Amino acid sequence: MSPDVLFRPFQLKGLRLPNRVVMAPMTRSFSPGGVATGDVAQYYRRRAEGQVGFIISEGTGVDRPASLNDPNVPRFHGEKELAAWGRVIDQVHAAGGLMAPQLWHVGGIRTRDPIWSPAGAYDSPSGLSRPGKPFGDPMSDVDVADAIRAFADAALAAKTLGFDAVELHGAHGYLIDQFFWDGTNQREDAYGARHLPGRARFAADIVRAVRNAVGPDYPIVLRISQWKQQDFAVKLADTPQALEAWLKPLVDAGTDILHCSQRRFWEPEFEGSDLNFAGWAKKLTGVPTITVGSVGLTGEFVAAFGGESSRPASLDELIRRLDRDEFDLVAVGRALLQDPQWLVKIRDGRSDDLLPFEKSALATLS
Repeated sequence: MSPDVLFRPFQLKGLRLPNRVVMAPMTRSFSPGGVATGDVAQYYRRRAEGQVGFIISEGTGVDRPASLNDPNVPRFHGEKELAAWGRVIDQVHAAGGLMAPQLWHVGGIRTRDPIWSPAGAYDSPSGLSRPGKPFGDPMSDVDVADAIRAFADAALAAKTLGFDAVELHGAHGYLIDQFFWDGTNQREDAYGARHLPGRARFAADIVRAVRNAVGPDYPIVLRISQWKQQDFAVKLADTPQALEAWLKPLVDAGTDILHCSQRRFWEPEFEGSDLNFAGWAKKLTGVPTITVGSVGLTGEFVAAFGGESSRPASLDELIRRLDRDEFDLVAVGRALLQDPQWLVKIRDGRSDDLLPFEKSALATLS
């Protein structure tokens, strides 16, 4: 099928994208001490030069003591850290690109570094990293309020630095998602509930605080998922009605775009329809959505961390779904990590030049 639909412009508020392809956020851990380097700036610039319509950064830590579980993941607070991100966005803009930082708090997820610990206690809704697995400290009312403040401050910093939008990471079993999940949120206060819309209050309050900080015209993207790194089979919403009840308060709070993560974008979300997660989110909320999950490759990304390689795959199913407006934008991860010219090759019909994904790509900023 012709890839022309991938190259249709997209506009939302002040965000004017030349095409429908988004660089997915991917943790890179190449920022010593949490400060993005010149190599990081050039890494993102190369994707802008490769005609990617919209770049979403790797996760960046907000201003809480244990928002990150890796000392080499960048932070989005502090004078030198924000100055470094200013250099990143300047490089992306110089190449004609558009970019949002992804604001991140990992919550009750243990550090991956055996000799490093964060500066403070791990935040979590109820002192659980997964159902029945104690880890982290239950957040007090003060902690919750400060975490909300930290996201809002980082979003305002992004706008001040000149980023074109901001994304909040509310997926994959990290802090915001831990509040969504009844397996990790057993609170009995206003941020816990038996029903999912009640457990979404923390995320909605973050979105509202971010909206108040950045104003009405600055785009806010929220990344969500059903699956968790702690349990791939989890489904927060098992019916369209439950999905609508979860997402509507988040949109009402000020979310402009829902970034809907699934491991394989072509899989239907509910029985009786072939709509995927992003398709259902758009249908039920009316806001634009981004689909993501194994785009352009034969294997899915979780297996990639175990060393599995992936070959280039057909985009026909993706193009078919995008052409019927099932979703609005397409996030591409590993294919763009491997090759900053991936989209140019798709545009020019150079399918024979597409590269397979190798795990070795995770070890470099190519």
